[in-house]
Amino acid sequence: MSTTIEVNKKSVKELLSSGKQLKFVIPEYQRPYAWTEDQVQTLFDDLAEFTRDVPKDDSDDNSTYFLGTIVSYENDNREQEIIDGQQRITSLFLLLRAIYRKIEEEPVSPQSTNFKSQIESALWAQQNALTAEVDKNKTLITSKVIGDEGNDIFHNILVTGDTDPEATDNYSTNYNIFRELLAEYAKVETLNFYWFINSLLNNAVLLPITADSQDTALTIFSTLNDRGLALSDADIFKAKIYNHLNSEEKQNFIAEWQELDEDARNSNESIQKLFYYYMFYLRAKENDRNTTTPGIRKYYSKNGFSRLYDKDIMSNLKIVLQLWTVVNTGNGLNEPWSKNIELLQTLDALKSYPNEFWKYPVVIYYLMYHETEQFAEDFLRFLRKLLANLSARYIVTPTINVVKRGILNLNAEIINSPNPKFGFSTIDEHELKSKIKNAHRNTVRMILKMIAYDNKDQVGILPDKWEIEHILPQKWQNSFFPNQTEGEVKELVEHIGNKIPFEKRLNIIASNGYFAKKKESYVHSNVKLVTELAKDHSEWNLDEIRERDLNIANELYDLLLAWGLNQDDGTIVNKYKVAIPDDKQESYNLFLQAFGKDDTDEARSQFLSVV
Repeated sequence: MSTTIEVNKKSVKELLSSGKQLKFVIPEYQRPYAWTEDQVQTLFDDLAEFTRDVPKDDSDDNSTYFLGTIVSYENDNREQEIIDGQQRITSLFLLLRAIYRKIEEEPVSPQSTNFKSQIESALWAQQNALTAEVDKNKTLITSKVIGDEGNDIFHNILVTGDTDPEATDNYSTNYNIFRELLAEYAKVETLNFYWFINSLLNNAVLLPITADSQDTALTIFSTLNDRGLALSDADIFKAKIYNHLNSEEKQNFIAEWQELDEDARNSNESIQKLFYYYMFYLRAKENDRNTTTPGIRKYYSKNGFSRLYDKDIMSNLKIVLQLWTVVNTGNGLNEPWSKNIELLQTLDALKSYPNEFWKYPVVIYYLMYHETEQFAEDFLRFLRKLLANLSARYIVTPTINVVKRGILNLNAEIINSPNPKFGFSTIDEHELKSKIKNAHRNTVRMILKMIAYDNKDQVGILPDKWEIEHILPQKWQNSFFPNQTEGEVKELVEHIGNKIPFEKRLNIIASNGYFAKKKESYVHSNVKLVTELAKDHSEWNLDEIRERDLNIANELYDLLLAWGLNQDDGTIVNKYKVAIPDDKQESYNLFLQAFGKDDTDEARSQFLSVV
């Protein structure tokens, strides 16, 4: 179906007066009124300057002052629902109400009578047919912004022309600023005062863009808006959920939403993103394996936004946020899994996967099974298998969509079992090892994390700020390799065997020196892989790079295989990194029972250290 829009230039008086036919409404999902004193001052000064330049006679003048666009659409209640321009139109209503109040204080004159009448038609809806008196309670604009106490304050200002002397809200503050500016202007520019009003009402123009639907209006807004945060789909969802609740539920919801919004921002997420993640969970429950990802507003708007009205939606969004709080900030929850070092290391490695496809099955798994008794153990196995399958495929074929279909299938399989079928195609050992050696730049950080965490002595996750260090500097001296071609050296310098994860502060000190000098910095690293490399090597040349290439390729392949690479039936091969010899298995079982431990790599290491 085609969309239509209507665009007509209108003066301030023409536009605001159109509220008599279709009342203006600032919908629930908009943000509160937030104009600052500087913006109020700028508007007033611009209008005053424009007024000085307009001819002061009775002749028609085509001079105009452009105030910007207003994007709206006619909603189901036959109101002009404002999508863009609510801050501007609110300020214009406040300015006109301040002017009206000022005129009431002036001596009656033909000018005052004329402009009072013009302003009345732009502020209030009904006039008495016989007396032409207006009903000031019938304002032409209503604000319904959720949780904003200023909605009533705005209405009362338009009705009474007064503010609470102790009020500090933006409506009251800006209205009082307008009154002060008008009082000063009328004193200094006495002759121009009514010309100023005329300029505002009849020469200041806006460009109202009226769309045929909310979707069209939002699309136009997204295209035009470059003045800050765009209106999000989450704002729409907030309004839909709010309007679906009773009065008591609405108050609880406002507090709940604000808390979730603040917690999300503190965790480097957003409510918008939480809804996006949650969409994949709902799609998995519906067994939706379509590789075409719908826009979240289109997805949630189906069947009259019914998915938003599920009683568990807010609690589930909070659960999703718990997961990302741990992943993004490292702050543990009051749950054992969030303090499990192996889990945190695996999640940290997944964070370096070159796109977001890994996040969707992780969210689904967490939502489905986070309350189960064996969650930490099951989650670790799942994450390792996910990392093994995703990383291997991206290393072999570094393109965005290489795992897309597999991920959508996996999402649905997670709903059926905590040990889901992965169903990815088999990865060739020779091809994978070859690609690991000469790793694509998008995979290097992920590979380095995996080999760093494969070191059982690595404590915690890698430092926050680390860089990819070239052991043999990228800027090498030709005299150092007299028997090698320039192309061969340049290629090997970029191989994975010549790269390590290294703290930024130490990397600055090491600079581009050669190995003998760099070792002085390497020994101070908190990355065990780096300190062991410095300990085990007295020099570093091309042969060392080739040898380390081979070792990393073999070790990483074995690790991925142990984690579940090429296993599509839901089983895990070599579940643990630490193996218990067959002749020690019975003793190990007694050890677990005696100390009340779970069967983990940490427990296995402790057992082996004492036997």
